Amino acid sequence: MKIAVIGTGYVGLVSGTCFAEWGNTVVCVDKNAEKIAQLRQGKLPIYEPGLEKLVLRNHATGRLVFTTSITEAMAGADVVFIAVGTPPRPGHGDADLSFVYGAAKEIGHALESHAVVVVKSTVPVGTGDAVEKIIATIRPKGSFSVASNPEFLREGSAIDDFLFPDRVVIGIEDDVAREKMAVLYSPLAEAKTPIVITQRRAAELIKYASNAFLATKITFINELADLCEQVGTDVGELALGIGLDHRIGRAFLKAGPGYGGSCFPKDTLALLRTAQDYGVALRVVEETVAANEARKRKMALKVLDAVGGDVDGLTIAVLGLTFKPDTDDMREAPSLALIETLQRFGANIQAHDPVGMENAARILENVAMFDDPYECVRDADAVVVVTEWESIRQLDLYRLKQAMRSAIMIDLRNAFGRGAAQAAGFHVSSIGQPVPQLSGSMSGEVPSVSGHRPVHQKSGSAPMSHAVFTETREG
Repeated sequence: MKIAVIGTGYVGLVSGTCFAEWGNTVVCVDKNAEKIAQLRQGKLPIYEPGLEKLVLRNHATGRLVFTTSITEAMAGADVVFIAVGTPPRPGHGDADLSFVYGAAKEIGHALESHAVVVVKSTVPVGTGDAVEKIIATIRPKGSFSVASNPEFLREGSAIDDFLFPDRVVIGIEDDVAREKMAVLYSPLAEAKTPIVITQRRAAELIKYASNAFLATKITFINELADLCEQVGTDVGELALGIGLDHRIGRAFLKAGPGYGGSCFPKDTLALLRTAQDYGVALRVVEETVAANEARKRKMALKVLDAVGGDVDGLTIAVLGLTFKPDTDDMREAPSLALIETLQRFGANIQAHDPVGMENAARILENVAMFDDPYECVRDADAVVVVTEWESIRQLDLYRLKQAMRSAIMIDLRNAFGRGAAQAAGFHVSSIGQPVPQLSGSMSGEVPSVSGHRPVHQKSGSAPMSHAVFTETREG
């Protein structure tokens, strides 16, 4: 098939490349001439593991083409994907659909034959209807189809998510769209991947509902992590115990500093606005959004507690800046709220991230960036682990401690085994775990930070290591 993809952002570039990998001819179009020139040279605007290799291979074969001309892209196209951004409108929370509607108008003028126009962007319920009306003002009804095909790509694993998905959701309103989309996704159908055919509005809502549910699941385990700290147990054991229930599942039950990225924050807000427009209250989602935002800033208080209650004048090293590993995406990253809050309290911030520092530097001010993590922690009064990159997890803890002024670690991802960090000489404050007594200390004090009072720990036993077996009892 010939496919046109409008927009070469994260969704458009990944989708277009993977469609080409299946043997289709794909033309990706973008108005940013500099971006298109870079893509033609094999230089990608985003970091995504495995994507560069696929782009280079398919571009070399001629199956993947980049252009700034929508007319060129749509010439003879069977399917046209709209994959432009839908950022939240400032001060409103609902999705800005101006790029989607602008693309629809251009498509209407460039259509040559009956094509299926597919909205791949994440959009509110009813957007497909609006796109259809826009095109119909230019082209007669019956000369085109409009479908919805939401993406479920996770940054850091997008290639696998596209080529080996849990399911494909397609919202259609006519037989022509059904037939062409069936041909397009036949490689997945042959691999027994569930292909869910719905009404167009149902497909649009499925995307938002999925992300809102996952965001709620993350917030749920984060709040239980706070309870675990108070009652003296380990949230890792809790997550294992409830996650093995197949009705719940283990995914997204890892406690941390809150969710971020381009999807969950934006999509939960957009879903709330849609519900408000229809007079429906989504109280669970409302509380999820509020709790997650508060949690990001609460992590700064966790740092204060670990160093004795005051960071004024201290140097805090931050390891990991992006909202998750294997991406350079800084949108809504928990590190932003953490750093900004610590700076207001008077802390000096040094930071390291394997790939995200360039994007972070555009947002953060007065933060010293270090390519070398060991230099990042040099003479620091505390180190905060915010993103669990594998390169960070593999750091030599003894070398890390030796470079620091004070051996205090706040591990917001539980990236290091607490026993290993303690063996290296760190006092560790982690997520969802009780604070153990220091060995050989009856007072429970940690080494004081120069010029600041020591922190007093709560009493409590150290947690057992995570179980690697289950026990079944009858009765």
